[in-house]
Amino acid sequence: MISLNEGDGPAVSHTTELTATTFAAAGWLVHTLGLEHRAEQERMGHAVAAAFATDSSLLCEAGTGVGKSLAYLVPGIIHAVDTRRQFVVSTHTKTLQEQIRDKDLANCRRLFGAVPEFAAYRDFTSAVLMGKGNYLCTTRLKRALAEKRDLFQSAEQVDLKRVALWAATTETGLLIDLAPRVSAEVWDEVSADSDACSARNCQDGSCFYRRAKALCESANLLIVNHSLLFTLMVVNDVLEKSPASGILRLQDFVVLDEAHTVPEIATEQLGLSLSSGGLRRVLVSLFNPAKTKGLFVKHDDAEASRVVEIALEQSAHFFAQLAERASKNKGPLRVREPGFAENLLSGPLNSVLARLDQLRTRLPDGVAQDGVTGKQRRVSAYRDNLTAWLNQSREGSVYWLETGTARRELAVQLRSAPLDVSAELRERLFSRHTSAVLTSATLASGSTMEPFRDRVGANGVEILIEKSPFDFERHMRVFLAADMPEPSGAESRLNLDVLTDYVRFCTLAVPGGSLVLFTSYRDLQEVAQRLEKDYREAGRVCLTQTAGVSRSDLAERLRQAGTGVLFGTESFWTGIDVPGASLSQVIITRLPFEPPNHPVAQARAEWITSEGGNPFSQLALPEALGKFRQGIGRLIRNKTDCGVVTILDPRVLTKAYGREFIACLPTQNLERMTRDNRADVFRPFI
Repeated sequence: MISLNEGDGPAVSHTTELTATTFAAAGWLVHTLGLEHRAEQERMGHAVAAAFATDSSLLCEAGTGVGKSLAYLVPGIIHAVDTRRQFVVSTHTKTLQEQIRDKDLANCRRLFGAVPEFAAYRDFTSAVLMGKGNYLCTTRLKRALAEKRDLFQSAEQVDLKRVALWAATTETGLLIDLAPRVSAEVWDEVSADSDACSARNCQDGSCFYRRAKALCESANLLIVNHSLLFTLMVVNDVLEKSPASGILRLQDFVVLDEAHTVPEIATEQLGLSLSSGGLRRVLVSLFNPAKTKGLFVKHDDAEASRVVEIALEQSAHFFAQLAERASKNKGPLRVREPGFAENLLSGPLNSVLARLDQLRTRLPDGVAQDGVTGKQRRVSAYRDNLTAWLNQSREGSVYWLETGTARRELAVQLRSAPLDVSAELRERLFSRHTSAVLTSATLASGSTMEPFRDRVGANGVEILIEKSPFDFERHMRVFLAADMPEPSGAESRLNLDVLTDYVRFCTLAVPGGSLVLFTSYRDLQEVAQRLEKDYREAGRVCLTQTAGVSRSDLAERLRQAGTGVLFGTESFWTGIDVPGASLSQVIITRLPFEPPNHPVAQARAEWITSEGGNPFSQLALPEALGKFRQGIGRLIRNKTDCGVVTILDPRVLTKAYGREFIACLPTQNLERMTRDNRADVFRPFI
């Protein structure tokens, strides 16, 4: 761990004064790196440096092109080195994480290496940390190789051999660097997500996770993602209960970039989530009846294997019952009362845990015993979370279940989420006597940031809004389809027909690439299927969001295609960065309101109503405006980009709230069109 001091006067002065000379009109960024001066970036850098220097917090909206990464990295690194406190940067997307690591930190090192006043900061250290389950554990790999005949069938043994070959060459040991991926069953046995991967069993020099963790402990700058950040905050009970400052560790300070996703990620991480597939996977690792493999087979414990087999049978029966009850419901089924189903699993899982405990006591201290302890921990977590879900033991939460298929098998997921995360975030981020800066290109709803500030519990926290420096009036045109049917009621089929017609016309009219954003995956699939032949005949690449294909891969294929069309939903509204003509048009097929019948939206609306509020104006509209701004923001990624935004939802013209969406647009260079006149008015501004 980094040693600490109290952050004396000179250190504070360094943070603010060096930041000022860095971002000034004739400052070091301009003269040393040859970057253009941006007044918006300069103001943001000043505000961030002041927040760090005074251990205060800040909400900062910085439009595309402000250069927000450098605006917080430069003062953050200075402050971290001077005070010997760790600086934590958290992002939502892998894309931004890679940009920071590969581009922005390289610029910081160039700057610090070229300017004598930065001599003390030239050797700053940085590290990226991912969740434990993303890393290969070489100790567990060696054990899996030694026991492969007891654990795996022949196909899985092939995967295991491939992991072993990869382990000899990989520098990171990260699952994302292993291509193609191996089966989940194999990775579960070799990943660091086990008690067997510990300081007692693994050496820092050979274990990828422990090596990464050691680097992170001593780094001036630690980079994580939001999901891991909240996971670490939740498990860090010692610091949470301490009056000392710090969020992940003592005296640290943080920036959460892409902070518009924080309420959503916090809601996911602070709730419950357990799946039929996840429970089956951990039980099958103990005994797989179909393959006669598993931990208990290895230890020749037939009675324990039978106990696991019973648990598997009961699990299948239990989740099948839940799926049957949910089958009449379209979409997720909200569970309003405790006792929705009889708890058929606690008894069988307790029996499994007892057999694991017997096995653990027979084994000598070391990897084998710790591995069994890890299995116990996972089975216990499923048992406890299932009981909590059935009993609805978390006050102020909403409970629901979702059904589907995975690998051609029934998949049931039990979920819960807190209705309000503001108090939790206020306690974990803004009441820790340290600086927490939340920034994004889209935090405000219209001209106010109050809805976002309320949602994250940042009452009284300073606000800064810096607009994008790009010339949207010259570089962007917006077309509004005035004759689209509204997306509801008896016109739904006609709506889809007209929607398909519009998407065909607009995407083929633009010589560059298009991103078509949907709010419904079913609509996305049907429109894509209808248009696939048209794109093929036009020589256009058609890319469609599907399970198992990463967002980064699709975005890269769109960049390479030049004239491709990418159909995306949900995660594609944010974080996609395709500069240049490869993305010359963004099409919004629907305003991105969350489905009002989703259990979380439904329960939050009921809660707001019970408090005398208006769910639409306080919840649905601000969230939709933020997502809308993110979708629009995919188009112009640098000062030379230009293109078209096409909005196919008529509610921007017919509803009173439509004015708020229009006001969110970075340009008022708007033009209405219909199917009758679109050929005349739709002249892409490329």
